[in-house]
Amino acid sequence: MQTLRMLVKISYHGGQFMGFQVQHHERTVQYEFERILKRMHQTFVRIHPSSRTDKGVHAIEQYFHFDTHLNIAPDRWMYAFNSALPKDIYVQSVEQIKDDFHCRYDCVGKKYRYKVYIDEAKHIFEHDTKVQQKKPVNIQEMKEAAKHFLGTHDFTSFCSQKTEVQNKIRTIYQSEINETQDGFEFVVTGSGFLYNMVRVMVAYLILVGEEKRSGNEIHTLLEERDRKKIPHTAPAHGLYLEKIYLDKEELINEFGRNIEIYNKNSSENV
Repeated sequence: MQTLRMLVKISYHGGQFMGFQVQHHERTVQYEFERILKRMHQTFVRIHPSSRTDKGVHAIEQYFHFDTHLNIAPDRWMYAFNSALPKDIYVQSVEQIKDDFHCRYDCVGKKYRYKVYIDEAKHIFEHDTKVQQKKPVNIQEMKEAAKHFLGTHDFTSFCSQKTEVQNKIRTIYQSEINETQDGFEFVVTGSGFLYNMVRVMVAYLILVGEEKRSGNEIHTLLEERDRKKIPHTAPAHGLYLEKIYLDKEELINEFGRNIEIYNKNSSENV
């Protein structure tokens, strides 16, 4: 019986999920897909994502792959998923891929976007899609501070203390603050990200914007590798997984041929 490997591109609103990864008796993105696959195959089928987003985090672009013996055309897979999925998940595309492709280990980079609005009044219709910042911030200082994250660093100081991986070195290709009509966004692209890494980076940049910390401290904090020096983590609901890079050429086209590109291995928390 021939086994086919299928690649699925999805997006989801993370507000009502306990994260991507399956958790006992909790609503997760992974569970929603595996229940559909189990019904179709009459046996359990595991999916393998490119990223495991946390509770409340959204995804504009996320991938996973699965293996199947069912000879179903990609467009029919897409129809089958979208017909059975809840309203906060959508399958954008399905395609057959090589048998040796792996969504996690063939991922060479990720882009995240963090959205903040600045207003003393709560925006109730954005309560789970943007984070409120009540007081004005110094956007220019934040822009300059964000540049300090560029390059290859040990991000021990900027990840959760629960991070289990030993190698905390990551390369950041893009780190910028963009002013928006109602606030600002932090856009960051890297070779990979540690647990809570983007949210800790955002929390520190907001402190810089509030003029409670300095962007010039970032290099020292990176060198000290001490998570206790940065006690804050920004809320999850402002974070979006925006793009998954499965092709080295995509990264090169966006950031140039001089960048370092890394292949993942099974010991990395990506």
